Amino acid sequence: MFLCIKIKTSSYKEFFDFLLGRRLGKLMDGLSLFMLLGGLSVMMAGSAAVFGEQFGLPVKAGVWVVILLTSLVILGGLEGVMTANVFLVPLKLLAVFLISLAVLGASGISGIPRVSGGASGGVAGNWAAAGFLYVSYNMIVPVAVLSSLGRSVTLKLGIAGGILGGGLIGLAVFLVTLAGLAHMPEAASYQIPLLYLTGLLGPALRWSLGVLIWLAILTTAIADAHGFASRLAPGGGSLYRLYGIGVCLLALPLSGLSFSVLVRVLYPLFGCAGLILLVSLLLLPFTTLFQNFKNNFTT
Repeated sequence: MFLCIKIKTSSYKEFFDFLLGRRLGKLMDGLSLFMLLGGLSVMMAGSAAVFGEQFGLPVKAGVWVVILLTSLVILGGLEGVMTANVFLVPLKLLAVFLISLAVLGASGISGIPRVSGGASGGVAGNWAAAGFLYVSYNMIVPVAVLSSLGRSVTLKLGIAGGILGGGLIGLAVFLVTLAGLAHMPEAASYQIPLLYLTGLLGPALRWSLGVLIWLAILTTAIADAHGFASRLAPGGGSLYRLYGIGVCLLALPLSGLSFSVLVRVLYPLFGCAGLILLVSLLLLPFTTLFQNFKNNFTT
């Protein structure tokens, strides 16, 4: 957020060009478009899973409801995306906190298995590699959204929002991971393990918390569509709306695959691509320091 505001970005292409240079930035730009499209497909499939596993409704309805609501938000432009996030993101965090704390309060953490550093399994090979791939993939959507705000947000507000948002998201990830580990391997039988955890809290909370989980999926779908549209139409307007609705329809065929299959296949692939961005951000302070030292030495 700090970089986006300092260089006044309106899309993530400008951010990538600054961070990676024109050649590597162009490569990352193209990869990001595919990652946002794939991420949108995953969220549609996730909505289908919630409709089927949590609500007992037709899975196709879950896909089309996300397409409809995402398209309506996109029609509202950047203001529509911001308004939706102001209401939906706090609800998303609230859902994760409530479910995780309630499950941990009921069952405790005694059931959490010990995992050694060399434990293997899954696509990534071990839990540490999987963690890096997951973080690197999930850098793309925030960059796509936040880079479009580089000319709209003050530096002080951007830094404060980044610290607060990052802290809350980190805490939410920590709690939901503990809650999930405490109920393994049963939770792993669900396409969305958080749905299994809500089932432990009784039927009264199952539906209401299920709605909150679904809203969390919706916010990510909106972010994916917005990131895609704002890249191709950084100036907004009718082209932004056209691309936003178009990418929802473009993601439709892939969403027919199950949520768990899409996550298992796409997330590691996109995570490997996202490592370029993650490593570049981690190295940026050192490269900036070296460049300043070089400039001072030569002048």
